[in-house]
Amino acid sequence: MYVAERLNQALIADADEKRSNRFFADARLRSSERAELRDYQGSGFDRGHLAPAADMPTAQAMAQSFSLANMVPQAPEHNRGVWARSVEMATRKYVARSSGDVYVLTGPVFAPSIAQSPSIGPDQVRVPKYLFKLVYDQKKNKAWAHWQENDNATRGAKPISYAELVKRTGIEFLPGLNPVE
Repeated sequence: MYVAERLNQALIADADEKRSNRFFADARLRSSERAELRDYQGSGFDRGHLAPAADMPTAQAMAQSFSLANMVPQAPEHNRGVWARSVEMATRKYVARSSGDVYVLTGPVFAPSIAQSPSIGPDQVRVPKYLFKLVYDQKKNKAWAHWQENDNATRGAKPISYAELVKRTGIEFLPGLNPVE
């Protein structure tokens, strides 16, 4: 599971909506397949956005970004620190300088498996071991990924290649494309 965004200069420039902070369980999902607000209460984890609220160009998009279907349990220091600054902000800065569409895929990695990952709350929302953010600049046919452990002690690291992300996840995110790295 991951989220995908199409971003460009205009969308980033328009992403100035007031943050709503109105988190909600997504009623479109069956109760057995969704997280509830109670799952995060007292868990010690943030509700970490996959598609960041700061990327949202409209009030409707901002509101939808607070669906728990767009969240994973994230270590708070990681979420508010290195992930926010070195990954999300850096991605927005890159997109703001780009001359075309940039596709961003963000997701969790559960290790050693989803079934063996720790969970939070009565609904047993699984906690990812790692988070990734794949950035693909369509015009330049260039891709790279941020890969970070979901831990308060995580510090910034250099991005990894697209090929390395595919190797680590086993997922070909850009089938039929051969991006330069």
